[in-house]
Amino acid sequence: MPELPEVLAWLLKAALIYGGLLGTAAGMTLAERKVSAWIQWRIGPNRVGPWGLLQPIADGIKFIFKEEVVPQGANPVLFRLAPMFSAVPAMLAVAVIPFAGDLSFFGHSTTLAIADIEISALYVVAIGGLGVYGVILGGWSSNSKYSLLGGLRASAQMVSYELSLILCILAVVVMAGSLNLSTIVADQAGHVFRWNLWSQPLAFVLFVIATFAETNRHPFDFAECEPELVGGFHTEYSSMKFALFFLGEYCAMVVMACLTTTFFLGGFEVPSWPEAPWWIQLPAFLAKAGIFLFLFLWVRWTLPRFRFDQLMSIGWKVMLPLALANLFATGAVISFF
Repeated sequence: MPELPEVLAWLLKAALIYGGLLGTAAGMTLAERKVSAWIQWRIGPNRVGPWGLLQPIADGIKFIFKEEVVPQGANPVLFRLAPMFSAVPAMLAVAVIPFAGDLSFFGHSTTLAIADIEISALYVVAIGGLGVYGVILGGWSSNSKYSLLGGLRASAQMVSYELSLILCILAVVVMAGSLNLSTIVADQAGHVFRWNLWSQPLAFVLFVIATFAETNRHPFDFAECEPELVGGFHTEYSSMKFALFFLGEYCAMVVMACLTTTFFLGGFEVPSWPEAPWWIQLPAFLAKAGIFLFLFLWVRWTLPRFRFDQLMSIGWKVMLPLALANLFATGAVISFF
């Protein structure tokens, strides 16, 4: 039986990490509009609270009071469950990400991760691949051809880019010799040039591109693609079910930014300060992850959307062969040198 300080430490970590995840996801809805306004020389939300900072809360209240509609002919059970299937996997994936090193809660020494398991990289891959089921079920259960086509596009996109994403993770795992995310972070400690960004530059570029496809973000947002599919898989959704889909998308963005930081930018490690306290490591981690969160927004308002045939061609004919070649070269170098 775990001791009381250990249980309290675990509960406090879970509350801190999940509260931070949901708060960041809500803040990203405001940042999305603020960054787009800045890029397009507009003002953005500025009415609700100072500088519009309370806009996410206003949006949440608005969704609660909106009418809930179930289309005629829709599968009522799966139609209601699909948004949860989309949001929950992203929330589960964050459980194994180490946000800081050693710290003490109630006299119990621990790390700032909800669960530190030996196969955490495998866990992230397994859980992350489940989010697409919410999109597929949402599209199929809506009894709408636009929604169904959006769900089918999401499944094809997931299969195409999940392979490249996994191969990039495997290259990092080979470098560290472990599936444990904490070990992968520790392997990059000491100096900025020990980061996997420098030893695995091709894997880094491919991983970042794949994260856009995995989170259905522009220019890979073919599951919702409003010029072609009205709204795609969530066309028939309203009220809090619609909000859950967006919560899942933004949570997935936060998780992918954290994973990119963990795999390629040394995680919470501070260059040339391996013994930095946790209250320095946590802001360092968040600053690194914030770069990729801004990149998600910047790319959306900069690049045009690909055609769907171009999406498939890039995934299968460019990214997958490059990821395979990179993994093979990494394995050869580790084996012979």
